[in-house]
Formats: sequence, structure tokens, C-alpha cells
Amino acid sequence: MPVKVLFILKRREDYNPVAHSPKGLSTGLFNSANFMNEMLNDAGVESNIEVAIDNNCIDRLVNKHKPTHVIIEALWVVPQKFVILQKLHPTVRWIIRLHSELPFLAGEGMAMDWLGDYIKLKNVDIGVNAPRMLSEARAYLQTVAGWDDATTNQRVFYMPNFYPQDYKKKEFDNKKYWVDIACFGAVRPLKNHMVQAVAALKFARKIGKQLRFHINGGRIEMKGDSMMNNIRGFFQHLADEGHQLVVHEWRDRPDFLSLCAEMDVGLQCNFSETFNIVSADLISQGVPVLGSKEIPWSTCWFNSDPTDSDDIAHKLERTYKHPDINVWLNQRNLDKYTNNTRDIWVKYFTNTEI
Repeated sequence: MPVKVLFILKRREDYNPVAHSPKGLSTGLFNSANFMNEMLNDAGVESNIEVAIDNNCIDRLVNKHKPTHVIIEALWVVPQKFVILQKLHPTVRWIIRLHSELPFLAGEGMAMDWLGDYIKLKNVDIGVNAPRMLSEARAYLQTVAGWDDATTNQRVFYMPNFYPQDYKKKEFDNKKYWVDIACFGAVRPLKNHMVQAVAALKFARKIGKQLRFHINGGRIEMKGDSMMNNIRGFFQHLADEGHQLVVHEWRDRPDFLSLCAEMDVGLQCNFSETFNIVSADLISQGVPVLGSKEIPWSTCWFNSDPTDSDDIAHKLERTYKHPDINVWLNQRNLDKYTNNTRDIWVKYFTNTEI
């Protein structure tokens, strides 16, 4: 029997049927899952992707596609639902795929409880997209379930992210009197917007330019309201000096990539990451990115300490002066990462037993 994969995501709570596409508002999670879906199909593994309204949609979607494997993207299906689903679809292999490191996951109040319940169920496995989180999940779930090492490795395994290798080249204009720095992504504490804003100001003053600091305003998560208020207050007091906060609403992927292409530097010195699709989007448009060691594919030459605004400002200057080197190194590393991802996923679904 051939392998058939179905990715299922949950539709966001702020979905607007007039403003948004039927697949739901474009998000990093949807884009990430769609990249995996397209990669598997290109590799000869039949795959589909669906967006569910809630837990009750899953049975209908499985009946529609009749998959051998269902990948639930992130934690949104209550464990008790799988008791019902397993009776309805006894041959389906269910994979709960985690997209977060432990510091972020700790903010999801039900995460550890649900993971402990998931692994007690037949045909429910855990996929993890980051090596560090994989080690931590295995330590926890092996203890809960009493598995040996071999069983643990079979039930909790590495499923890294994929990103299409479709890159553009950018022409830089360093003669303009301002600098556009993009600190895109959801506003939440672990994204570290405030320290990066201060660092960006230091950098702009050092090179004698006005700062335009670009962020997304459409997603404020995990008590990020205070951070957003502080960023707005910070730039209100800098307005007379010409420094600006530019807030962009969430966009569909093509529009977001066009926005990325307008930036001079991408800034992603975050506290916790497993992949960072925003950095990949910026790099794909030829825009240099300063990140942190949390981004698994970013080059160490252009990483900074997320707690040190002076270090971030210094590395911003390096990034700004050497954009082509930054982009070349990061694109090379991203290629290596995604080639390895393709090998891992294709090997898993080629060797899996049905």
C-alpha cells in the first residue's frame, strides 16, 4: 500500500472569511507545512494539506483524503480526540509535530500534560523539528512511558523544517539618509523586540542615518502587549529625531516577500527559535540577516548575543557593510539544512511500514 500523507493545521482564531483565503490567514506555520507538503510531492510521496476549524473537522478530512499518515501541526488536538479517531481510522499513523523549543512550549499551559497523554495512545507519535527539543522530549516521554531506547527513538523522532531554494538578488542603496531594519514576526517576549530596537537605534546613530524599524502588528501573543506598548512609546519619543516605527499588518506570502525585499537588514536576534522562517524569507530576497545562534542554519559570522544591545549594534554594522557575504553564507547554510531535511523526510516515508 503506498504512503499517503495528510498535514492538518488549525485555522487561526482571527480568521476573516471576507479578507482571508479559504486556507486561512497565511502564517509561518501554514507556510512551513505547505513547504513540506510540496517537497514530499516533488519527491514522489503523495501528500495533501488541510486547515481545520477545530478537532471535529479531522474525521471528515481523513475520510476525504484516506491517508496512511496524518501530521498534526503543533498542539491543538485534545488527547481524548484520538481515542475516537483511532476507532474510526484504526490503520492511520498520527504524528503530532512540535515547532517550538522548550522555553516557548512552557508558555503553552497544557503542553506537557498533553504530550504525556499522547504517547499512551496507540499509533500516536511525536515529531520534533529541533534537536535540542528532541532530546528533552525523549527524556520526558521515555520516563513517562517506560520505553527502551529503541522504542523511544521510533515514537519520538526528528522532523526538521524545509524551505524552497528559490533566491533573488538585491541591489543595495547605502546613499539614502535612512536605514530600513526589519524585525518581523509575532510580537511576543521571546522574540526580543525591545533589545533589538535599542540596538538598531545605536547602529543608526553610529552610521549617521535615521532609523525605520519595521515590525508586524497583526499578531501579539503570549502577553506581548506590554512589549508592543513599550516599542510604541520608545519611538514616540524619538520622532523629533526622525526615527520611525513602521507597523505592518500580516500579509499573504507573496506580499510579505515583496515587503522583505524593500529592507536593508533583517534583525532576528531572538531568545528561542527552531528554524525562523522570517529569516529564511528575508535571505530568499537577498536581504542580509543578523540572527542569534538559536537559528540553526544562520552563519556564526553574523550572529549576535540577544541580551547585549552593543553587540547587536556592532554586528548590525558588519551586516550592513557586507550584505553580499552575509547573504551568500546564509543561503549556503540554508541549502545544506534543507537538503538534509529532504533526505530525512523522504527516508522516513520510504522506509515506513504500513
